[in-house]
Amino acid sequence: MEDKLKQTHHAEMAHDPKSLKHVPFVHHLGVVVDHMEPGKAILSLDPKPEHYNSWGGVHGGVIMTLLDIAMAIAGRSFDPVNLSGVTVDMSSSFISPGKGKQIATGRVVAQSTSLWRCEAEIHNASNHALVARAIGTFKFKNLSNSSKRPVGDA
Repeated sequence: MEDKLKQTHHAEMAHDPKSLKHVPFVHHLGVVVDHMEPGKAILSLDPKPEHYNSWGGVHGGVIMTLLDIAMAIAGRSFDPVNLSGVTVDMSSSFISPGKGKQIATGRVVAQSTSLWRCEAEIHNASNHALVARAIGTFKFKNLSNSSKRPVGDA
């Protein structure tokens, strides 16, 4: 049964490399991959009422998740069907409140054989105000050259 689920997962990914359905939490948030090219990704999120904090801004945890995903997708973009990654470390700075639709841009800035450095920014779609920035280190695994297991044991 587990092998059939893995085959279904890889078939879905081969069909739509921008799909985030394989990450239930991200799919639940409603994050959309709008653009992907090698080393870069642009994502968006239309926040739901439950995504806001008591001050009326998009909750910091949602913002940090979006930054993390933008960087990871930027790395995956080199081979979105076969690359899988995990965050090793991440540092984020909050600049202004997230209001309305959020646009996240992630970029790969350096690569070694095992670790990749990435950066991301989020802007409010309505006024282009900078909401947050992050830098992070990611470990990627090529699933086509492995046992098809995710990198969670990295």
